[in-house]
Amino acid sequence: MANSPSGDSMAERIVRVISAFDAERPAMPVATLARRAGLPLSTAHRLAGELVSLALLQRTDSGELRLGLRLWELASRSSAALDLRQVAMPFMEDIQAVIRQHTQLSVLQEDEVLFIERLSSRGSVSNFAKVAGRLPLHISSSGMVLMAHSPRHVQEEFLDRHQSDPPPFPAADSLRRQWAEIRREGCATLPGVVDPDTTGIAVPVFGPQGSAVAALGVVVPRGKENTSATVPALMTAARGISRGLGTDSAEAGPRYGGGAGAGD
Repeated sequence: MANSPSGDSMAERIVRVISAFDAERPAMPVATLARRAGLPLSTAHRLAGELVSLALLQRTDSGELRLGLRLWELASRSSAALDLRQVAMPFMEDIQAVIRQHTQLSVLQEDEVLFIERLSSRGSVSNFAKVAGRLPLHISSSGMVLMAHSPRHVQEEFLDRHQSDPPPFPAADSLRRQWAEIRREGCATLPGVVDPDTTGIAVPVFGPQGSAVAALGVVVPRGKENTSATVPALMTAARGISRGLGTDSAEAGPRYGGGAGAGD
């Protein structure tokens, strides 16, 4: 695949164009797209025109660019995230019927947590997590529970990448202690971290290979967490999702141990 003078391939440039769109900027003029994608204006014009012709991008009535429906169509045909979502949805609906706030499903994506589904109720508390949106893993209960159950070398590589980050990024020893406590308790509870009025609670979902492949979590009003009921319900739902993914029940059960709701 041909490279540009700067050395990046056509595929890399296309990914940068598509990745320039997010929840805050779902549509933009080509000049803004060029700046956000780090491309020369002429290159952005050409790529945008080609992607529009393929329906991967589309133009609004005002002439701005936005992601095209064909991207959604292609992604909806087959993906690991969709398989996970399909298995998890009945369990998420059960949790949401009880807590009536926010129930969400997420996976680790590099140094962030990517939310692949969220159920919310009218009048629920604020929630910064959005479907297809990301949060830094260290401020999210979902991200923390996933990292806590990641292999030690993955944790250390994450800490190495962020060793120079200034506060409020936590110190490495602090994160190690938090991950150890999360493993003991079987869940992550983060009150007032993303929003001072909310608490995030999450548990891991284990895959057939025994690793944590996703996090199932809720966002509820701070001070009204009722963890003695919420955590066991999340653990039961997570076990159900694990079994739906092909994890043997004997393997899934003991992993949810240490704190409230341990074991079956």
